[in-house]
Amino acid sequence: MSQAATKHKTIAPSTLQLAPPLKWAGGKRWLIGALQELYSPYHGTRLVEPFAGGLAVALGLNPKKALLNDRNPHLINFYKHLAAGLRVKGKLLNERKFYLRQREKFNNLIQKKKATSAEAAQIFYFLNRTGFNGLCRFNSKGEFNVPFGRYTHINYRPDFLEYASLLKRWTFTCKDFEQLNVRDDDFLYVDPPYDVEFTRYAQHDFTWEDQQRLVEWLRGQSCPIVASNQATERIIKLYKKAGFKVQLLPAPRRISCTGDRSPALEMLATRNF
Repeated sequence: MSQAATKHKTIAPSTLQLAPPLKWAGGKRWLIGALQELYSPYHGTRLVEPFAGGLAVALGLNPKKALLNDRNPHLINFYKHLAAGLRVKGKLLNERKFYLRQREKFNNLIQKKKATSAEAAQIFYFLNRTGFNGLCRFNSKGEFNVPFGRYTHINYRPDFLEYASLLKRWTFTCKDFEQLNVRDDDFLYVDPPYDVEFTRYAQHDFTWEDQQRLVEWLRGQSCPIVASNQATERIIKLYKKAGFKVQLLPAPRRISCTGDRSPALEMLATRNF
């Protein structure tokens, strides 16, 4: 695996028109340069992302039309309110007691099935910016359970008005990827949860069986497909067996804090080009 990685140079990301509004694990800002090269001949087509995450790819590629999906309903609710011109009401405090009160309020909204409001979107933003390492984690009851982050200073946004005109052009959905209506003339970018032990960034895990189900679904699509994932042995084998062209790239994150601090390897797989 290490020999394959040395054949590829790190591709510098381009300057994004708008930065992702949230902290998001596994964000792909560093991969935008490579994705722009692949998407450029198809720029007039609709971008489809079954795992939209932090919107780094959509903001970086800036498509005219996009179908952006994610299984995290609070993330999609936040984006829908951004498209409507979300403003932050009240003062946000980087304090532990305030954070715990907001987390409790957010979970109460979830339990009462009222987590689709602008208030819920604002609290979700606050929790994302203030919680530990920007994690988004839920327990089996669907409750947000990330602890206080203890950052020295946080610049909270008063509003997200600059995002509204762009996000209004895009469609946001919250469903399983198999329920998406992908057309032959779409451009499909797939960045599922990594093939690692922790996968619960929404209420339900994304298991190895889901990784396999995803690749089988991708085999049935005829549009151009780009997929990324952590380059584990079984992920590489899975995509190669499905007819994808696979390359390995050094990601900006590190494998561990011990040893040689080697960059983790990322798989970039393509099909139907």
